[in-house]
Amino acid sequence: MVLIPIRDKLHDDAIMELVGYSVFPDPEKLKAAMESYESNDNILMGYSLDGEIIGVIGYRSLPDEGIYIRHLSVDPEYRGLGYGRGMILELIDLIKPKKIKLETDDDAVDFYRSIGFEITSLGQKYPHAERYECVFETDFA
Repeated sequence: MVLIPIRDKLHDDAIMELVGYSVFPDPEKLKAAMESYESNDNILMGYSLDGEIIGVIGYRSLPDEGIYIRHLSVDPEYRGLGYGRGMILELIDLIKPKKIKLETDDDAVDFYRSIGFEITSLGQKYPHAERYECVFETDFA
């Protein structure tokens, strides 16, 4: 498995479907997310397995030499097999950030906790939805 740049595939249905798994189910939010990857500020990478993109990780650089993960998703057929963790570890190895930050919900917070992210509750930013800030300090600090 390898992370590859997929800027040239942003309009592919399969890529949009993968990003859609990590976006509130709203076509306008998905459209905005995909358009954000057309700029140089946000980067979307694909996780390739035997030539097929089975996951995506989108991020932007932070001023403190860290990164902010905007989207992370794995095709449902491949979930629970370590590919999400693999994408994060490969991204760390590739760009060597000092820290990784992201925000998530109840559905994914335990995934990030299991990798070693420090978790802080942000409370209910949206009705009936607790949000969490997740921070991971790397060895490159």
